[in-house]
Amino acid sequence: MSSARLEDDGHEPRESQVRRLRDMLVPVLRDNAFYREKLTGAGLSRPGDVRSLDDYRRLPFTTKAELSADQDAHPPYGSNLTFPLRDYVRVHQTSGTTGRPLRWLDTRQSWDWFAACWRRVYDGAGITSGDRLFFAFSFGPFIGFWTAHEAARMVGAMAVTGGSMSSVQRLHAIREHRATVLICTPTYALHLAEAAETEGIDTANSSIRATIHAGEPGAGLPATRRRIEEAWGARCFDHAGATEVGAWGFECHARNGMHVNEAEFISEVIDPDTGDPADEGELVLTNLGRLGMPVIRYRTGDRVKRAHGNCPCGSGFLRLENGVIGRIDGGIIIRGIVIYPSAVENVVRTFPEVTEFAVDVYRRRFLDEMEIRVEVRGTSPDSIANAVAREARRKLGFRVGVRAVGTNTLPRFELKADRFTDHRN
Repeated sequence: MSSARLEDDGHEPRESQVRRLRDMLVPVLRDNAFYREKLTGAGLSRPGDVRSLDDYRRLPFTTKAELSADQDAHPPYGSNLTFPLRDYVRVHQTSGTTGRPLRWLDTRQSWDWFAACWRRVYDGAGITSGDRLFFAFSFGPFIGFWTAHEAARMVGAMAVTGGSMSSVQRLHAIREHRATVLICTPTYALHLAEAAETEGIDTANSSIRATIHAGEPGAGLPATRRRIEEAWGARCFDHAGATEVGAWGFECHARNGMHVNEAEFISEVIDPDTGDPADEGELVLTNLGRLGMPVIRYRTGDRVKRAHGNCPCGSGFLRLENGVIGRIDGGIIIRGIVIYPSAVENVVRTFPEVTEFAVDVYRRRFLDEMEIRVEVRGTSPDSIANAVAREARRKLGFRVGVRAVGTNTLPRFELKADRFTDHRN
C-alpha cells in the first residue's frame, strides 16, 4: 500500500486516515479491554505512537478466530466494547457460514456511520430521492440490508421491504409499487427472474432500472452481471461489506471494478501466507467510524485483486478487479489446481439456458473429480451440459463432468448461496 496521498472528491488523504486512527485509539486504549490488551501487548503504549502508515503496519492483525474466542470467553458480546453496554442500540450477528456467528453491537453514532457508508453505495449507483427501493430480503439478526434500508432515508428514497414475502409476492409488490431499484443477493435476483418467468411476469421490461447486490460474490463477475442485466433490463451494481467491518465496497457509474471506501477504511492487500503487501491476496481493513466496537487491521478472509490504472470516475480509492473473488479459505484444490467458486460460476453463467447449478468434488480411484449438476431450460439439456463441460475444461484446465438434472431439483438461496460440496472431507 503506497504512502502517497490518496484523495477522492475532497475526501481524506492517507495522512488524515492516520490522524483519525489516532483519535480513535484514545478511547480504545483507555476503555476497550480487547484492543487495550492486544495493542499494548504488541508494544503500542499510546495513540501518538502511530505517526505514519509504516507505524500502522506494525500493528498486529485481527482475525475472526480471535473475536470468536473473545466472545466465547466473555459472553455474549466479548470484550471488544469501548463504551458501557447501555450506549449500544443495535445488535446483529454474522451469517455463520464460516463458523459460530459473531454478535456485533452498534451505538447510535456507529449505526449512522454504517448507514452513511451504504449511502456511498447509492451515490455510486446514481440512486436519488426519486427512486423506490425494493428490499428482497428477510430481515433477521443477520445485518444484511438493514443499514441499506436505513441509508435509503438519508438519500430520501422510498424504501419498500419484502421481508417475509414469498418470491411471487415480492414480484407483485415490485410491480404494484413500481419499484425502480432491486436490492438483494445476486443469486436471488436470478431466482426472482426465474420465478417471474413461471408467473408470466416480464422483469426485463419492468420499472426496475438498477439492481444492487451484496451478501456474496457474483455481481462483479462478467457472466453473472450480464445474466442479471438481461433478466431485469437494468444496470447491475456490486457491493461488499461485513457485519463486523461495515459497508466497505461500492461501484461507481463506470463499473470498472469495486472501490474500497477509503474515506472510512484503511485498506491493504496482503499475501495471506506471509502478510506482505501483494497485488492479489487477502483484503485487510480498519474501520474509522465504528468506535463502539471497532476492528483494526482485520483480516477479512476476502480474496481480492488490485486493479491498476485510473478509474474514469476520477476516484483514487483502491479499486478491485471483479470485486471480491471469493474466500481465502474457499479455494478447492483439484489435481494440483486451486479452483475458486467464482471461476466455476463465471463459466456456468455464460450459458443462459442454465437456470441453477451445483458442484460436487469427489476422489475416485485416487483421482480428484469435479461434477457440475445443471438445471437447463429448453429441449436440449444434454447438449447444453456438454457445452458447459467443454467450456469448463477450456477455462479451468481439466476435465469436468457436467450432468443435466430435472427442473427445480436443486436448492435456491435467498442469502449466501452454498453450491459447492467437497465429498473428499
